[in-house]
Amino acid sequence: MAVIFFEASTVTPPAGTVRHPLVTRAVSRTAVLAASAAGFTLAFVAAYLLFVRTEAGRGVENGVVRSAQSAGTTVAWAAPLRNLDLVVALGGVAVLLVVISLLRRRFALGVMALVLLAAPLVVAQLLKLYVLERPSTGDRFGVAAHNSFPSGHVSAAMAVLVALAIVLPRRFRLPALVAGGTGVAWVSAAAVALGWHRLSDTVGGCLLVAAVTCAGAAVVSARRPDGDRVPPVPVLCGLLAPPALVLAGFAVLGTATSGAAQFVAAMVLAALSAMAVVVLLTGPLRRVTFDPAEGRVRRLRRR
Repeated sequence: MAVIFFEASTVTPPAGTVRHPLVTRAVSRTAVLAASAAGFTLAFVAAYLLFVRTEAGRGVENGVVRSAQSAGTTVAWAAPLRNLDLVVALGGVAVLLVVISLLRRRFALGVMALVLLAAPLVVAQLLKLYVLERPSTGDRFGVAAHNSFPSGHVSAAMAVLVALAIVLPRRFRLPALVAGGTGVAWVSAAAVALGWHRLSDTVGGCLLVAAVTCAGAAVVSARRPDGDRVPPVPVLCGLLAPPALVLAGFAVLGTATSGAAQFVAAMVLAALSAMAVVVLLTGPLRRVTFDPAEGRVRRLRRR
């Protein structure tokens, strides 16, 4: 008795071929990443315009800084950030990224993680020092008028989280982002509590790193096999959710009337906004293959 074996074909049907009704096209991860990069960028611009360039935004945030300065040592939970040497910490993280990539024998992945660690920090400093300005308000209570948008400490914390999530095996990416999001939230709230930064500075730092990460991930994704269907819901969510987050924070902080209420609201909003940005970033990054070796294996399995 003859037995005939049929081998499944992975050949793409020619153009113009009618698809079976039950066959769906693959979702394009690159489209979602590009939309998310645009959404985080729009939110970054919105945060700057609302909090820094408007008199109402500057007024309420200066009130928060005055409250933080008067609080003194009452925010002991934020003291560890005061004692942190940021340069030493970033150097240690860079060494850790190299060690992990060498242990995994993924040197190219380690280089990519280092780039995504350094790139947003360089962009943040360039924007803060040479591009963005904070109009002088003539504040007579000693609130610094120099530009502090976006926060370097929060940008560093967010960049460290992204770099570690990328260099670790992909199955650990989601747990790393979720767990590390609490650390970024603490840094954001502590920076406000110590009077180092305003709410908008912390939100801007998170948004900037998220925008640079999504833009870099979109470039990586575009160079790999991808789907051709643009999903409307994830794309709209990536484009509209970050600006909506900024608008909500501005509205909530504006409802606080007393200095103490503004201070507490700013700390809580800084923590919640950081966690929200991490959550919005986790979705687009979930399906991205940053490791070139893993990408080659996945392509071979499809053949």
